[in-house]
Amino acid sequence: MKIAIGCDHGGLDVKNQSKNYLENDGHTVIDLGTNSAESTDYPQYAVKAARLVIAKEVDCAVLVCTTGIGMCITANRFSGVRAALCTTVNDAVMTRKHNNANTLVLKGTTESAEVEKLVEAFISTEFSSEERHARRVCQMERSGRLAETAHLAAYDPEVNATVIGQIEQEDATINLIASENTVSRAVREASGSVLTNKYAEGYPGKRWYSGCDPVDRAEELAISRAKELFGCDHVNVQPHCGSAANMAVYFAVLEPGDKILSMSLDQGGHLTHGSPVNFSGRLFDIIPYCVSQKTEILDYEELKELAVQSRPRLIVAGASAYPRILDFARFREIADACGAMLMVDMAHIAGLVAGGVHPSPVPYAEFVTTTTHKTLRGPRGGMILCRDEFAKTIDKTVFPGLQGGPLENIIAAKAVCFKEASQPEFKAYSAQVVANSKALAATLAERGLKIVSGGTDNHLMLVNVAAGGLTGKDAAAALDAAGIVCNKNTIPFDQKSPFVTSGIRIGTPSITTRGMQEAEMTLVGNWIADILSDISNAELQKSVRNQVAELTTRFPVP
Repeated sequence: MKIAIGCDHGGLDVKNQSKNYLENDGHTVIDLGTNSAESTDYPQYAVKAARLVIAKEVDCAVLVCTTGIGMCITANRFSGVRAALCTTVNDAVMTRKHNNANTLVLKGTTESAEVEKLVEAFISTEFSSEERHARRVCQMERSGRLAETAHLAAYDPEVNATVIGQIEQEDATINLIASENTVSRAVREASGSVLTNKYAEGYPGKRWYSGCDPVDRAEELAISRAKELFGCDHVNVQPHCGSAANMAVYFAVLEPGDKILSMSLDQGGHLTHGSPVNFSGRLFDIIPYCVSQKTEILDYEELKELAVQSRPRLIVAGASAYPRILDFARFREIADACGAMLMVDMAHIAGLVAGGVHPSPVPYAEFVTTTTHKTLRGPRGGMILCRDEFAKTIDKTVFPGLQGGPLENIIAAKAVCFKEASQPEFKAYSAQVVANSKALAATLAERGLKIVSGGTDNHLMLVNVAAGGLTGKDAAAALDAAGIVCNKNTIPFDQKSPFVTSGIRIGTPSITTRGMQEAEMTLVGNWIADILSDISNAELQKSVRNQVAELTTRFPVP
């Protein structure tokens, strides 16, 4: 084993004895000090050891101070460290077996005859595989996610209450918002890090301010990881959101009044694809395309005819409420037929593309924009992928054209999420997102609910609740009361206001992150159908909410 060891002046003798024993037993020991009897501060040694433990650079650590208490308190301030002060062999055995302790803390006054026994018991005992112990260690580590806001709770209880409210809502409800997900603790830590302190106008190596070496490295990691993940020529990770990414592409290659062919908002498109209340609709000449009224799926031949007839400068592919695979090869063919450039907004499906369960648009489009949350499961932010020939134009448009200082803490969190998305576990996650979506849509259909386009190929589905005499607004409110969170949504050729709608949109990224699979989708689908069959039944809503709360306890939020 590789073991870090440290002490203050009061623990020097016990530390040295422990070190000699471990080395004689064949272990690699990293001695962090102190090696002097002069008075010194114990926290610095505990911090050094804790950093090695949480970085997994050592298998465990041994810390010693006069009472052991100060070392234990300091080490345990680090999430991922489980330090235990042990005075008996039984203590050492039980804390390893039941608590999966990874740091042994000893008193500097420990009898010499006991030191080796304690160390040997600790390093030779393995964590129990019993479910109850694993469950408790998990609860210990998560601490209800409250440890992440400890300072906020003391300084600003009012703001902290809103964070607690979000935690409680996430814990006890089923989130089916298709554009939301739940990030890892690593992503949260990066986004809340000290990198938020640094102003970094410009790009890595070409900043307006000095002192940018750390953030340069973070941004370079984000760029290189995104390029590898998606196989693209150039990446700009600075856009604050997906809307800013889309705006940057438009402003880089279009002039006000140029034609854009894009999916209409009521058909599943996004505000930035040309809604008249958005900058895109106000500045550019938008030619909207629609799905087939018969199939509720894109008809690429009709789309090609419209493109050739209207001759747009740019075609936008991508949607925020389209449940089917997008055929990017056909979009490329259509763009070539009318002499247009192609931009793909893959904000909703980026994680599915990264996970290999949706075709990639990168080989076919001049530009690909995306958010970094949703199925990609990163921080809220945007990104632009493009071909080398457009790299300088895109970068110049983002900064200084549209934005000033980038959010380097969020960019670092993007880098973390790109690393996560490159792992085999993420591919399995993406496949499960789609499997869950299909299972949930099938359950709803079996219960008589009308699924737009007849099903789904990706992470979301649209339910035509108007077919059952409901509005999307009322349906979403009833489900919310039952602990099932989704959103009202227009459906193709909707006759109702966008504030009322004829449908609801349901997605599976967040519940899949929690570990739910097809069996849970059947449960959730039946609960949705039950609620929508009697949306005024408050007792039913209460009953379902209780069942939801019970289910969610078995699938904790990361």
